[in-house]
Amino acid sequence: MLPLTLGSARSAPLKLLCLGAHSDDIEIGCGGAVLRWLADYAPVEVTWVVLSAPGERAGEARRSAQALLRGAAKREVVIGDFRDAHFPLEFERLKAFMRELSQRVQPDVVLTHRLEDRHQDHRTVAELSWQTWRNQLMFEYEIPKYEGDLGQPNAYVPLPGPIAARKLRHLLKHFGSQRSKDWFSAATFEGLMALRGIECRAESGRAEGLYLRKAVL
Repeated sequence: MLPLTLGSARSAPLKLLCLGAHSDDIEIGCGGAVLRWLADYAPVEVTWVVLSAPGERAGEARRSAQALLRGAAKREVVIGDFRDAHFPLEFERLKAFMRELSQRVQPDVVLTHRLEDRHQDHRTVAELSWQTWRNQLMFEYEIPKYEGDLGQPNAYVPLPGPIAARKLRHLLKHFGSQRSKDWFSAATFEGLMALRGIECRAESGRAEGLYLRKAVL
């Protein structure tokens, strides 16, 4: 299959904005894609935004972002103070937060949650992403969960074996607060990468699926 790239040969940095409701969402949903793009497109500048990370999760979020983004030419990590599981009730404050962020961050690519995600926090972030950034290439990522809301991606990022392995190690290393949850396991993350790898015929057998609603060719 003919691959599409994020622009032709470029001297200007590729600017990524990564939005996550919770401290591990970006890593689970598109951590492999970010690692792949850091390797493929240089230089890359990343703004990494986690909207809810109470207590020890804030430290996890910062340490994880710093480790994952080591290859970035420039990085900014923003941690919000929004109440976990109550984002719809904080919609007005979240909208103001996003508006302020958009006044100083104009990325080339936005990575955010899916509009169809059944978690109310994820869904709210997705809605606000579309309301706020209107001239950017936007990819929505997926999070496996009890509700069984995975869809059919229409964009894939094949992950070379070392990048897929690094993503898996990274998740298990940096989010100790989540290890007691039955779904937060190597089998979950490995299984989803393997399934998406089959769907796009990834050479390594591993990939991440993304959702692309609009594109200009």
